[in-house]
Amino acid sequence: MLPIHLSRRRSIIRDIEAGFSQSLERGLGILAAFTPTQPSLGVSELARAVGLSRSTTHRYMSTLTRLGYLQQDPASRRYRLGPRVLDLGFSAINSMELRVISAPYLQRLSDETGFTVNMAILEGADILYVERCRSSRAGQREIDLNLQVGSRLPAYCTSMGKVLLAYLAPERRGALLADVQLGRRGPNTLTDRRALEAELARVRQRGLALNNEELAYGLRAIAAPVRAAGGDVLAAINLAVHSSMVSMQDLVAKLGESLRRTAVEISTQIGYRGEGGL
Repeated sequence: MLPIHLSRRRSIIRDIEAGFSQSLERGLGILAAFTPTQPSLGVSELARAVGLSRSTTHRYMSTLTRLGYLQQDPASRRYRLGPRVLDLGFSAINSMELRVISAPYLQRLSDETGFTVNMAILEGADILYVERCRSSRAGQREIDLNLQVGSRLPAYCTSMGKVLLAYLAPERRGALLADVQLGRRGPNTLTDRRALEAELARVRQRGLALNNEELAYGLRAIAAPVRAAGGDVLAAINLAVHSSMVSMQDLVAKLGESLRRTAVEISTQIGYRGEGGL
């Protein structure tokens, strides 16, 4: 049996020859262990999550904290993601060609309608906001929900999430939703899986997703798909309004076509050439 130091040296040499960094892998694994459901972790919890010893994990965490990728709560001694991680995330979002292409179309739609317009992509069972054009119109602040670029929400109870789920392959959609608890978020949240699947089928039929206070009280929204060159749904855009401003029926009848047109224009700029738009 090789001495530990010799075995480790040979392992390091193999990693270098293969262009692989175990330290980088471990550091990224530690950052990935923090999730929306587990935003803060202690050293022991994190060590179990990444399969490392407590001392090794603590060494990596100390380095990541010193670099700003983690931060520690002085009272609880628990760790959470630091501002450097957010900087990386926003840099990635800002560099997305999709956001650059879509921004002027979304702003125009917001200016024309007077309502807040958003764009999101699917990440796991959540939506990730990649663009947001806020409206200063009276009443919009009540449904703002403190959302911004980089915010995440459960897909099942949002209009954009329903679009993104509806156009997934059935197997992938089933796998994503298998572990999701359909908890009540607003007065009309769909908490029954069969009801949700039926609603997603309606989204595919009409090409629009509706959300009538499923996420939060007073929030109504309609969403449409944005397609990539090959036809796959890449993102979704929506119009969000306060329920006191417009009925669900009028929202679809008066603004549905404007939303569809904007989604078609963005899709066309990306390279989609489907017949008859979306």
